[in-house]
Amino acid sequence: MQSSMDLQAILFDVNGTLIDIETEDESEETFSILGRFLIYQGIALAAHEIRGLYLDTMKRQRVASSESFPEFDATGIWREILDGQWMEKGCPIPGERREQLPLFLAELHRGIAMRRLVPYPDVAVVLEALKSRYSLAIVTDAQSAYARTELAAVGLLSYFDHVVVSGDKGYRKPDRRLFADALGRVHALPEQAIFVGNDMYRDVFGARELGMKTVFFPTEWGEKHHEGTEPDYVIHRFAQLLDAVEFLAAR
Repeated sequence: MQSSMDLQAILFDVNGTLIDIETEDESEETFSILGRFLIYQGIALAAHEIRGLYLDTMKRQRVASSESFPEFDATGIWREILDGQWMEKGCPIPGERREQLPLFLAELHRGIAMRRLVPYPDVAVVLEALKSRYSLAIVTDAQSAYARTELAAVGLLSYFDHVVVSGDKGYRKPDRRLFADALGRVHALPEQAIFVGNDMYRDVFGARELGMKTVFFPTEWGEKHHEGTEPDYVIHRFAQLLDAVEFLAAR
């Protein structure tokens, strides 16, 4: 019989943990391409002007937030830029386009900036083995406009019962509410769950603050050290996660 403290769920970070990703979101080239598209929306701006508007709007969002770990809203940034430019130029705001374009631009921005998007070796094999025994969920610092799409693009979305995205909340890890949200969705207590991540502060520290066991997967991304924080297990290849889960489940 399964006791109330038996391991029931495994939660995962995404970028740098499941997916090897590289983007150039703030490059001049990225905003130059976006600028060519904006010409057809009645907005003629140089790449550096669009980049400045985007980063300034992101900064204002974060400064205006009351959260300790504020998350930006990419779709909201583009909505503000479009509205501001259309108003400045005295253009009538197109109703249908006004509703659709901000999300489209957030997706387009991400797509143009993408340089690499592949799962780490053995991720799908390991998730397949774990899914038959545990509830699996995602807790990711990302934008609603593309987080689930990127998981689907690399063939991983179907392994997860729930996906918690910081862009939906307005705050990011290590805020414990993100982890608590995922635990609530999989109906598990912190003691019944493991969190797997690549960032010692946002992932390991955040999950441990709530009482979860943690597995640290140090890839090329993420903080490798945080004062006073130690994971319960360290893996250097994703395939080692099966041994880590077996070890932590027995504790």
